[in-house]
Amino acid sequence: MITPATERRAIVEIVRELPLDQIMLGDAVRLMRMLPPASVHCVFADPPYNLQLRGELRRPDDSLVDGVDEEWDRFDDFAAYDAFTREWLAECRRLLRKDGTIWVIGSYHNIFRIGAILQELGFWILNDVIWRKSNPMPNFRGRRFTNAHETMIWAARGKDSRYRFNYQAMKALNEDVQMRSDWFIPLCTGPERLRNDHGLKLHPTQKPEALLHRVLLASTSPGDIVLDPFMGTGTTAAVARRLSRHYIGMERHPAYVEAALGRVRRVRPAGDGELAVTPSRGEVARVPFGSLVERGLLPPGTRLYDRMRRVEAVVVADGTIRVGGAGGASPMQGSIHKIGAQVQNAPSCNGWTFWHFERDGALVPIDVLRAP
Repeated sequence: MITPATERRAIVEIVRELPLDQIMLGDAVRLMRMLPPASVHCVFADPPYNLQLRGELRRPDDSLVDGVDEEWDRFDDFAAYDAFTREWLAECRRLLRKDGTIWVIGSYHNIFRIGAILQELGFWILNDVIWRKSNPMPNFRGRRFTNAHETMIWAARGKDSRYRFNYQAMKALNEDVQMRSDWFIPLCTGPERLRNDHGLKLHPTQKPEALLHRVLLASTSPGDIVLDPFMGTGTTAAVARRLSRHYIGMERHPAYVEAALGRVRRVRPAGDGELAVTPSRGEVARVPFGSLVERGLLPPGTRLYDRMRRVEAVVVADGTIRVGGAGGASPMQGSIHKIGAQVQNAPSCNGWTFWHFERDGALVPIDVLRAP
């Protein structure tokens, strides 16, 4: 019989086997097969794009754009690419924990094929996210629209996965507006862009750290393990280290591995106090308001106010609050949520954030009192 204690011990043993915070040189599928199952929380994959037309990354004079070498990114036909995709995605699914998620980024060359294979393997697609580039590379031959976006598929390991989504943190990151599935982020440029000895881009598709920051902040927690089977020059590793996530990277190009290792060494991990994010609704402790009254944190008779001091209420011994009653008017009495809604003439109200109490001359939301 599997008990929570034996399950915890199994997880500890798995973690001991993992090459945490390392970037390994070699073929992704071969390296993934060396890892134990159900061992990572999240996968971010930026696989070969399977470029179909050799001229797409050439200027009209037939010169390569910033030294792009297409050989690493080309397969003999769609069948070969599909077989490769199915192989590495199957390994990712084996390595993901039951409630883990995967992000795969691609362009129109490959993302639709990847999406179909994800579904065939049993992944459950949660979103397709459009990375809209503010500074896209122009279409040099002028025969198509400028390709100004890439697509990311975010999927859970399975339909029943209880995956992590830090909704409130994403909302806070977006100026307290619900985060949409189209992300306007510039290409990787300036000092962030790694270059070779000739001043050319070291990697043709280096992703901006802002993109990975959003991905990892949305779907992982500090201490989680993130796998990147196509690490390139180490963007995933650098951002994971900054956000205090563990990473496992795989890359077959020695120059990229060397650059990634140097890049990660220069990253300063965030401190514990810098990692806390706005908790999602299900993560906030469900503390009854009455328990705050019982414990003397808001004793009977405490005055509560809205943020602008337009409304005043008094805490009652049974954990309700009362508003009004002066001058012959009938008082309103009920829960913090019910009375908050009534005084605003609103259908509902989150009383934890609406009502405030006075502390050292300043108004503080009562929500702070249920923090652990």
